[in-house]
Amino acid sequence: MNYARYVALGDSFTEGVGDPDPSLPNGVRGWADRFAHGLNQAQGGGLAYANLAIRGRKLRAILAEQVDRAISLEPDLVSIYAGANDIMRPAVDLDSLMGEYDAAIAKLSNSGAQVVMFTAFDPGESKTYAMVRGRFALYCEYVREIVDKYGTTLVDYWRIREFRNPLMWDIDRMHMSAAGHQQMAISVLDRLGVEHELKPLEVQPRPVLTAKEQLAQNAHWAKEYLGPWIKRRVTGVSSGDGLDPRWPALQPVS
Repeated sequence: MNYARYVALGDSFTEGVGDPDPSLPNGVRGWADRFAHGLNQAQGGGLAYANLAIRGRKLRAILAEQVDRAISLEPDLVSIYAGANDIMRPAVDLDSLMGEYDAAIAKLSNSGAQVVMFTAFDPGESKTYAMVRGRFALYCEYVREIVDKYGTTLVDYWRIREFRNPLMWDIDRMHMSAAGHQQMAISVLDRLGVEHELKPLEVQPRPVLTAKEQLAQNAHWAKEYLGPWIKRRVTGVSSGDGLDPRWPALQPVS
């Protein structure tokens, strides 16, 4: 199947944080850009693409700001990932949130677009995310239930084992690296059954650290990334405040 209009919805995952490109809006590229280019190339051109995702957005804000706007663009393909920023809060009512997510997916599906959804990443043995792994697992079950209900396309992030490789992650340990975004673009194309030419990016192994060096690196990470993230949570400030969507209107993929 060829697609004419693709619209991406979500938060930092879909905006492209972790895949820097100063020449592009908001200074990032991301898997959705990479996917759109791969899909356009596979189809021989003709794809128009919009990306409404903004970093830091929680689920209700994504649904309120992006769903109707996406439908107004009359897409035949939509991707959406929402909820990770809610799960990371001290308290979250997943039953209520996922009920609203269900209604939004129904609306998107009824528009006639093919909808691509994602489970959450499995943090595995990560000590950073150990306390919320159960929440992520519950979120995944809700997503799978919605997929079954509406016949949407599922990219099962939880089960993509390539993301157990630390090189798939940015130095902030919260977002995918450029290699991770490339892998996600490949995963989405593969899930849609698109024959494409995207290949995994070559990455250089990171140096093996001594215990002392690892402690110093962890301290640096806590100061540069974890601390500011906690401060934003406490003060109600979002990393996406003041940002506009990267590609707010459909445009041809070059």
